[in-house]
Amino acid sequence: MKPSGLDRLFKPQSIAVIGASSDPQKAGQVVIRHLLAGQFKGPILPVSPHSRAVAGVLAYPDIPSLPLAPDLAIVCTKRERVLPIIEALGKKGTGAAIILAAQFSAEDRLQLKALCRQYGIRLLGPNSMGMLLPGQGINASFSPIAATPGQVAFLSQSAAVSTTILDWAKQRELGFSAFVSLGDHCDIDFGQLLDQLSRDGTTRAILIYMDKLHDARHFLSAARAASRNKPILVLKSGRHDPTNGLDNVYDAAIRRAGMLRVRDTHELFATVETLSHSLTLKGERLAILSNGRGLANMAADVLLERGGKLAMAPLDIGSDADIEAYRGALDELLQGDKADAILLIHAPSLTARGATLADNLIAFIKQHPRARRFNILTNWAGEYSAQEGRRLFNEAGIPTYRTPESAVAAFMHMVEYRRNQKQLMETPASLQGGRLDVERCQQLIRQAQERKQRVLDTHLAQPIMQAAGLATLPTWIVSDAIEAALTAEQIGYPVAVKLRSPDIAHKSDVHGVMLNLRTSAEVAQAADAILDRVRQHDPGARIEGLLVQRMARRSGGLELRIRLQQDPVFGPVILLGESGAEPHQMVAALPPLNQALARYQIIGALKSGKIREQASPV
Repeated sequence: MKPSGLDRLFKPQSIAVIGASSDPQKAGQVVIRHLLAGQFKGPILPVSPHSRAVAGVLAYPDIPSLPLAPDLAIVCTKRERVLPIIEALGKKGTGAAIILAAQFSAEDRLQLKALCRQYGIRLLGPNSMGMLLPGQGINASFSPIAATPGQVAFLSQSAAVSTTILDWAKQRELGFSAFVSLGDHCDIDFGQLLDQLSRDGTTRAILIYMDKLHDARHFLSAARAASRNKPILVLKSGRHDPTNGLDNVYDAAIRRAGMLRVRDTHELFATVETLSHSLTLKGERLAILSNGRGLANMAADVLLERGGKLAMAPLDIGSDADIEAYRGALDELLQGDKADAILLIHAPSLTARGATLADNLIAFIKQHPRARRFNILTNWAGEYSAQEGRRLFNEAGIPTYRTPESAVAAFMHMVEYRRNQKQLMETPASLQGGRLDVERCQQLIRQAQERKQRVLDTHLAQPIMQAAGLATLPTWIVSDAIEAALTAEQIGYPVAVKLRSPDIAHKSDVHGVMLNLRTSAEVAQAADAILDRVRQHDPGARIEGLLVQRMARRSGGLELRIRLQQDPVFGPVILLGESGAEPHQMVAALPPLNQALARYQIIGALKSGKIREQASPV
């Protein structure tokens, strides 16, 4: 019985190479060599009209002459020949195909997608580097570097990033369960691959490199399901590309789905090492043990700056600390309950040689009855004399780093991943109940739509906010400066005066908001100035008067901006920042939110500096 769907891509029983070649410089020859070198157990079927055999394997002149319908076809021809080849593969009964050629037009991609749907072919590419499944002996790619079997899956939209990762992995002896280059993914996307890998018992962690998303809904759904039992790390480029949606919204989506975002390839490499070697983090308190106060303080500084929790003051056991001093201090930490994780730091020393100390501590940790209750990280500082110690820790499966800063950064990735997993488990409740009048909110919004009011100013939005259970400041509408001054006298100072104009979307364009006015003269002057500026800026703009509000008197309050908008990739988003902040300067969240998720957004805004705790009261 043949596998179906994506199984014919990930578990092929036969592979055809369309455009197989005897020319060592062509992809058709490279792919054949890689398949043979990988010792794939099923039949390899070269298709070449010019050769009777390729790399010693009998070739077939065309697709109809193949003796069987291949599960997987790797198309190595020029772009112009791809469409008829896919149609011929579909008629033959092929289940999956990988297209290496690039520079397909939008129309070509639509035709490819239509052919794949017509014949039930699952398509990887075009512009794909290929795919490697080392555990099955499959190297269906033109990558110059092979992969070894392992438990990490890697999904990438970039061939250059893919080969870089493979090169790094070879040096670090990191293996892969699957290594997939999506290319332009006109059919198979991240969502489908996450669905497949979440069911793969070999894969323990998933790494993703993405430029942009095309199906955010499916991606997030698949990511939520997969990240419940497997760490997913995302490296997203194009952070400043305005055509790619807001980068802070990608941040919010990745957090909400329980994944972890890293900022560069260095962080990606370090984090996969940490997560692949570490136990699940049970808490966020980090204890630091070092034979030098300087290195310990550097680690503590980075920890606190990144929002981490220091379990206690860094423990400096002195530059002359020997093996017994390290063992005694570590045992005291392991026997206590003041920390959840421990960072061991060692600077080169005559009294405790790096490799000897590492070997001794590895044995001590492995036999200690309480060691598995803690996450243990190590920083054997330096280069020449520390190399052997770090090698021993790597072999023992204990995370190790070259600098105290990189060790703490890795720990904070674990913390952030733990926090994101908590967000993943949050299920927002129904909006019914409490002070919220859903029916009234909906009625007011429908009325505004019927009046074709797409933008609601303060006066019009106020009833909706009140129906939602939000306290608002009383607001008065006035027509001119004299009326504004009289109103201010009645309600008490200080007050704010704001422009009402449906033709000016951003009041800041005309300095249309004046705050903290304390006398009638100030109010009248501010009102006249606002009206004059509008007439100069846009003489044809409709002016519907002014709003007068009493300033809120709340010591220590914050002036915030909350913005709801439609993101081109993820749909509705909620943005939070200080007053006047632009969307890209705010912290994003995907609705719906509950109390816990809203709190995460506020804490994230505080920690990232998007909201300053000491803002002026308003």
